[in-house]
Amino acid sequence: MKYTYTEKKDTRSGFGAGLAELADKNPNVVALCADLIGSLKMEKFIEKAPERFFQVGIAEANMMGIAAGLTINGKIPFTGTFANFSTSRVYDQIRQSIAYSNKNVKICASHAGLTLGEDGATHQVLEDIGMMKMLPGMTVINTCDYNQTKAATLAIADFEGPVYLRFGRPVVPVFIPEDMPFEIGKGILLQEGTDVTIVATGHLVWESLVAAEELEKEGISCEVINIHTIKPLDEEIILKSVEKTGKIVTAEEHNYLGGLGESVAGMLARKRPTKQEFVAVNDTFGESATPAELMKKYKIDSTAVKEAVKRILEK
Repeated sequence: MKYTYTEKKDTRSGFGAGLAELADKNPNVVALCADLIGSLKMEKFIEKAPERFFQVGIAEANMMGIAAGLTINGKIPFTGTFANFSTSRVYDQIRQSIAYSNKNVKICASHAGLTLGEDGATHQVLEDIGMMKMLPGMTVINTCDYNQTKAATLAIADFEGPVYLRFGRPVVPVFIPEDMPFEIGKGILLQEGTDVTIVATGHLVWESLVAAEELEKEGISCEVINIHTIKPLDEEIILKSVEKTGKIVTAEEHNYLGGLGESVAGMLARKRPTKQEFVAVNDTFGESATPAELMKKYKIDSTAVKEAVKRILEK
């Protein structure tokens, strides 16, 4: 099928909608926030279940400790703050209090990547996927649009174990069907092709579909796979595709070190060595500008995906 969109929404609003639904659906779900209720779109949850909401303030490390403690009596805590503050600021607490004892905490992280935009490099975390996927037992999810973020939020409530759910600030195309099931650890084949495999995550999924459509006009057939779960990685869907195409491009809004691309490269090195190109930020911090300007400058837009496909076909 061809994926199109009729509206644009921010993925963080998908999280807010899913969390609000969980307020009615699951009485064990509790929410914690570090003074960013509006940014995380948690207002509806608070309206529905004020007794299950905890405003921790600008004390993210304390929030992780409280969340870990809440799991002991069977609660399912969802923590909410920016991706930068959800990871690097509290990495020790996550490792020691959550991951080490496999606590059932859902670490929900908004404003990830360069598309945070004007807030600049100090807030544009580009290393969080690498940090979180290295923690034993941590599931890492990076969603691509509003519908998928809402579905993921609902799915992780039923999943036992710590989860890092990453999403963003800008409005982006909504193209995943509202009723598409969200299966943790299972990639989605969005478009079949024969010349090259494009494996994308997060905001780069739509950019990859745009690139594939433009390349099709030039006679280049791209297979596009949405990898929303970076850990555990769906090895089967990737291996099946590269058996056909023999070439792969990975695309992500993250440093090329430690992200989806490295996970795919490591897996392929062990199981089926394959020519690979990376569309990712080239080991640098960001800067302040609009999301579109940053994606263009740091080569993580549809044009960059097209260029990577052409490079690998020339090899």
